[in-house]
Amino acid sequence: MNFWWRQKEPNKFCLIKPPVKKNNIPIDLKLHSDIRAMERARFAHQVAEKGRLIKQYKMERERQQKLEEEEEIKRLIKELIPKAQLMPYFDRPFVPRRSEKQPTVPREPKFCIPRHKTIKCCRMSCNDMSGPSQLQHLPSSIEKAEALYKN
Repeated sequence: MNFWWRQKEPNKFCLIKPPVKKNNIPIDLKLHSDIRAMERARFAHQVAEKGRLIKQYKMERERQQKLEEEEEIKRLIKELIPKAQLMPYFDRPFVPRRSEKQPTVPREPKFCIPRHKTIKCCRMSCNDMSGPSQLQHLPSSIEKAEALYKN
């Protein structure tokens, strides 16, 4: 058996290999996932910074409130300390004077029922029923009112 690659003769049947290419320089690829990771890291840093600022602001506000409360307590303590009242002036005693205003005039209360809350037969007063025509309608209106209250 004679294999062509083992032949002692020069390569008759062998194809000539192309010359070896130079090593390629890799291109710096910018993947979308890498860009997104950078943006996400930047955003996370901004959120952390904002949280830190809010926390610092809250602590400062609590400190201010605590100082205000302490000042208020000190002020109240100073005010609530019992002190002797000033002596009255005996050379000029207080003499109350009568008021110069006129006294108020009392009014009588109104005990009347508003017109829209009364039933029709009660709206007629004694003055209205002076005529004979009003007296004729009185029994029928009373009967109507009684019929309404029975139902």
